[in-house]
Amino acid sequence: MERTATVERNTKETKISVTLNLDGTGKSDLHTKIGFFDHMLDGFARHGLFDLAVDCDGDTWVDCHHSIEDTGIVLGTAIRQAAWDKKGIRRYGSCLLPMDEALVLCAVDLSGRPYLVFDGGFTNQSVGGMDTQMAKEFFYAVSYSAAMNLHIKVLYGENDHHIMEAMFKAFAKALDQATQYDERIQDVLSTKGSL
Repeated sequence: MERTATVERNTKETKISVTLNLDGTGKSDLHTKIGFFDHMLDGFARHGLFDLAVDCDGDTWVDCHHSIEDTGIVLGTAIRQAAWDKKGIRRYGSCLLPMDEALVLCAVDLSGRPYLVFDGGFTNQSVGGMDTQMAKEFFYAVSYSAAMNLHIKVLYGENDHHIMEAMFKAFAKALDQATQYDERIQDVLSTKGSL
C-alpha cells in the first residue's frame, strides 16, 4: 500500500494543495510561482524518490515569504499524514551531501516531537527570486507540521545556490531513509511504544 496524503490550506495570503507519495519514484508537478523554490522542491522529490505535486496561489506581489512558509506547513502535514502510524519504519535518517564546493549535513527523527536546528548562512539576500532567509523558515514550518526533529548544518560552501540545493537534497535523502521499512521492526521504533 502506497503511503500518500493530500493536504489543502487556504488563507487570505495563500491557497495551497500538496499531494505526497512517500513510496513514489521522484516525479513532481510544481506550481508555486517562485521558480527557484520549484527547483528546490523538484530536487527534494527526485532525490527522496517521493512523488510530489504542489499548487500554490500566494501573494507573491508582497514577497515570497507567505508562499514558501505556508508550503512548508502543508508539506510537513502531508509527511505526517503519509507516514501514518510509523509502524515498521526506521524513524531516523541522515545524509551528508556534497554539491560542488558545498557540504551539508541533515539528520531527521520522526519522533512526534517538533524541533529544528538550522546552522547555516548565505552570502546573498536572494537566489533566483527566493529570499535565502526563507530556507530556515521553510524547514521550520516542515519540522513543526510534521512533528519531526530536523537538524541541518552547512559544513562549508561558498555558492548560495549550491548550499540551498544541498540542504533540500540532504533533507530528501534523510527523510527517505527515515521513512523506509525495516522488516526487523515489528511495531514502532520506540521504548515508549508510540511516536
